[in-house]
Amino acid sequence: MSTATHNGGTKHAGADEMTIGLVKNLVNGEFVDARLGMTLDVTDPATNGDIIGRVPSMGPEDLDEVFTAAAEGAKVWKKTGHLERGRILLNAASLIRQHSDELIATIVTEMGKTRAEATGEVGKSAEFFEYYGGLARLPFGEYLPDARPGTFASQIREPIGVVLLITPWNDPLLTPARKLAPALLAGNAVVLKPASETPIIALKLAELLHQAGLPAGVLGTVTGRGADIGNKLTSHQELRAVSFTGSTEIGIQLQKELAGTGIRVQTEMGGKNAAVVLEDADLDAAVPTIIAGAFAQAGQRCTATSRLIVQRSIETQVRSRLVDAVAELKVGNGNTPGASLGPVVSKKAQQQIQAHISAAIGQGAEVIATAPLDEGQRKTGAFVEPTLLGISTDLDIWRDEVFGPVLAMTVVDTVEEAIDAVNDSAYGLSSAVFTKDLGHAHAFINGVDTGQVSVNQPTTGWDIHHPFGGFKDSGSPFKEQGLEALSFYTRIKTAAIRTQ
Repeated sequence: MSTATHNGGTKHAGADEMTIGLVKNLVNGEFVDARLGMTLDVTDPATNGDIIGRVPSMGPEDLDEVFTAAAEGAKVWKKTGHLERGRILLNAASLIRQHSDELIATIVTEMGKTRAEATGEVGKSAEFFEYYGGLARLPFGEYLPDARPGTFASQIREPIGVVLLITPWNDPLLTPARKLAPALLAGNAVVLKPASETPIIALKLAELLHQAGLPAGVLGTVTGRGADIGNKLTSHQELRAVSFTGSTEIGIQLQKELAGTGIRVQTEMGGKNAAVVLEDADLDAAVPTIIAGAFAQAGQRCTATSRLIVQRSIETQVRSRLVDAVAELKVGNGNTPGASLGPVVSKKAQQQIQAHISAAIGQGAEVIATAPLDEGQRKTGAFVEPTLLGISTDLDIWRDEVFGPVLAMTVVDTVEEAIDAVNDSAYGLSSAVFTKDLGHAHAFINGVDTGQVSVNQPTTGWDIHHPFGGFKDSGSPFKEQGLEALSFYTRIKTAAIRTQ
């Protein structure tokens, strides 16, 4: 969470305990403050708003310098050989691993993840740079036959220029890494705008990429409020593409604003992901998998399991197992040993999640199970009780994205009804089915309208080389991750040379 102040202005609660200080933006190869000296306070969600650091709060007057540097950096980076680009990405991966302790501690304090979750995020972020660094040795074009005598034809992938990456607070290191690695390998210059709630870890990543050898201007970072700089960020004359991860509301707004401008748009937005448990499922495996998918990271993942659809014949068994599993969840500060989940990102998020729960109960939802908080947690951080609700599909919570540790359960009679229930959503990101029947598994894969689908696996947890992205209001046609990501960050040029 963050608030804007002038340097040297009034201190907020906890400012004397600030542990990180001012972390500056990378612009044209140098680390700079905002021109007007404004800053954003970054706070710890596990406390009553203790400030852990500050970042510059840039305004529109700062952006021309960022984009001008990026335009020049794009020229240099395009001429840089693929193997050299790959070497720099591999250097970045090595530096991430070398600085893992610092990065883990920053994620825990800034975002609220448990140490185990933060450790996984840092490791996977390094893997993105390793993966795309290795891809530098793959062909970036193809030979094309030509009917004309003495003519050699080919298609070449080349960078599109300056790209803007807008990243969210829930995976504050991983999502920038997921976007930066393919964008940079393809030869683009990048302007990175991290979320105002969790900007410090993204700026630390920029520092490491600078150390890894990126030329000046190839990467620039912008911190500040979207309300202040958003319009200029997405309308700058040097901009060629925008990759956005965040809310569906803002993603669709971006799509509309940039339609017809020639600026490419990639959006990874909300989800209302469903897991289905059929009567032949292995419940010993299914229940802990569903619990982890729903409540890990305090449910703050776009792929988190938020709807549970159970075949009626096993409802009693599944309910009993879920009650026991939820009771075993341990809520605590991310540094608490054995914590299953930490706080949500902010008091505002806490209030919004609790409002969703209260509204569902008011509409008739049954509270099946919770993992209670202690009084200290209620008074201090942005903690939310993990909650399992029993609902009917006419309740708002069946369709509204909560983005917190809340799982809503309903029952159906047949596989066909389960597939229909999964598809009963404006979203189409991820889904899962638990079954031993191969026919049911294939019917589910073919029938659900989601971009990611699992059998006997969680709705979460997609690997770096798996193409990732949703359908409907969850995303855009461009996938992230894997080789597919390079399609968004490159354009195809067809060349023909007559040799005689």
